[in-house]
Amino acid sequence: MGIGGTAKKLQKVAEMAEDVYARLNELREQLAEMRQTAQETRERIDRLETENAEQRALLEALAEQEGIDVEAVTANAHIHEAESDADDAASDSSEETADGAADAADGDDSTGGN
Repeated sequence: MGIGGTAKKLQKVAEMAEDVYARLNELREQLAEMRQTAQETRERIDRLETENAEQRALLEALAEQEGIDVEAVTANAHIHEAESDADDAASDSSEETADGAADAADGDDSTGGN
């Protein structure tokens, strides 16, 4: 096997190294793209947060002019949201219980019908 076998092994190692190098370059490009995307997303979020703060200030100023209690409106919205979330969770739980009961009934029918 001598020199010929060693040359084949070295060639195989060299090809594997080239593949690894190519994959590493691909990963570097992907990482650079992800960093760019993350930076753009961060900038977009910053702009949206600034816009949101400006809009909130305007709404609060308008509400104050109209005599609307912003804190009360916000509290009511949070209460309504919490109630909706609780209703959704209860609905999901009852559906899972009903599904489990239906599955159990189906299982009873298939074994009891023989």
